[in-house]
Formats: sequence, structure tokens, C-alpha cells
Amino acid sequence: MNSFRTPGGVTLGIEHFGDATAPLVLLAGGTTMLSWPDSLCEALARGGAHVVRYDLRDSGTSTTADPEAPDYTLRDLAADAAALARGLDDRPAHLAGIGVGGMVAQVAALDHPDAFSALTVVATRPVAPGPVDDDLPDHDGAAMERLFAVPMPDWSDRAAVAEFAAASAEVLGTDPADARENAGRVFDRTPSAEPSVHLANQLGMVFSKLDCTPRWRERLPELALPTLVVHGRRDLFFPVGNGEALAREIAGARLLVLDDAANAIPDAAADEVAAAMLAL
Repeated sequence: MNSFRTPGGVTLGIEHFGDATAPLVLLAGGTTMLSWPDSLCEALARGGAHVVRYDLRDSGTSTTADPEAPDYTLRDLAADAAALARGLDDRPAHLAGIGVGGMVAQVAALDHPDAFSALTVVATRPVAPGPVDDDLPDHDGAAMERLFAVPMPDWSDRAAVAEFAAASAEVLGTDPADARENAGRVFDRTPSAEPSVHLANQLGMVFSKLDCTPRWRERLPELALPTLVVHGRRDLFFPVGNGEALAREIAGARLLVLDDAANAIPDAAADEVAAAMLAL
């Protein structure tokens, strides 16, 4: 099975690793499932988990919205996660989210606590895109200036999209070669009839579509799930203070700081992150 249709009619692209009878670890992409490296998925599966990574709406092979009139919010993406968890296993799942997927995971755990048994959030923050709280470090200004100076590609041109991803990764301190390869894989999974809309939507979702009311940060102390917060010491997009704040807000949360990482999980850290997740 490489897709799942929610009761609300949303199609989510999914990929399985490991034994389908093992406890479910559900990985929310940020935005596509390929935000989660193969090495981590394989390490979790070796550790005895049934791993399913999936594309958020507007990415990969999942449902695409009208870019001029998005019809969902972050809370809807959280409901997708709960529907997927319930549809794949009758036991609560360990939910993990990276980047935007980390925001989805926080809201999902708060809104649908019965669907989840543990929570991992990676390279994210406790507020939706937009203005941030005074105590949360904002995006690195110099890096953002350089990032937004990278020319937008022709989204229908695979090579151009891959080079755009590599240039953006170099600004943010992640491996350009890995980003180039990953972008090519994302492109290849994008429906061929609409690559320019689907790929551009992934960027637009992050900046304009993820409204979430009411705020969820003040509810984080309600979470009773074992929680792991993973953050890269060199993250320029969501500086590490955001992960530190999350770990403070969630009672009993463990903070794992990856000294040599930015806003992606390097292959070299996959075993360490997998072990920490499985320990929950």
C-alpha cells in the first residue's frame, strides 16, 4: 500500500518499513515524507518498529489544494495524522514530525491524544509560521536574506528544482549533495500532470497556509505522552532555542541536541536518533 485515503477524502502518500505487526511509528513529513532519511527509517525498523512515513497534503503524492484558495489549516493536517494512525493500527502510534510536520505532530497529539502513545518532534517550534513569541529565537536574519535571494526555479524542470534545493541547503548548513538527490526523488514522486503546481505548493504551504487557531503552545503542558525533542545545534531556520523551549513546555520531555546537525537529520545521526525514539 503506497497511499491512504482518510474518512474525509484526503489521499496521503505513504511508505512502509519493517514488520506491519510491530508497533507503529508514524513519521509526518515536513513537507514530504523524504524529509525523514531512509537511514533513520531503516534503523527504526531494525529496532522493532513498523515505520510509516507520509507526505503532508500538497506534497509528494498526497492531495493537492488550489494554491490560490487553500482549503485546510494546520489543524486539518493534524486530523490527517490521527486518521492515518487509526487506519493503520488499532493501537496508539508513536507520532513523529519534522519541521512543519513537527507542528502538525504537536497539534495532533493535543487534539487526538487517544491516537498516539509517544511523540517525537524534530527541528521545529511551538508556534505556527508567522510572528513568533519574544522568547523564541527567530530565523537567522543573514541566512534568510541569502535564502530568499536564491532564484525560484522552473518547478517543471527536474534539474532546476534540484539545484534550487542544493543552493537552499548550502545556505541553511545542510549537505547540498544530499539535498540535490532528495529533491530529485521528490520530483520523481510528484504527479507528472501537475509538477509545477504541486512542487510550488510545498513551499507555499509553509509560508501561507498553516493557520492554526487557537494557539497550541499554551496547551503543551497538557501533554502526557513520553516526548523526545530533537534539534540541530547549527539550525539557522529554527535556532536551537526553539527546541529548548519545546522541551521546557512539555513535562518530562527529553531534549536531544545534535551538535553537528542543522535542520535535517544527518545519516551519521540516524542510529542515535532512532535509539532515542525507540527508548520512549
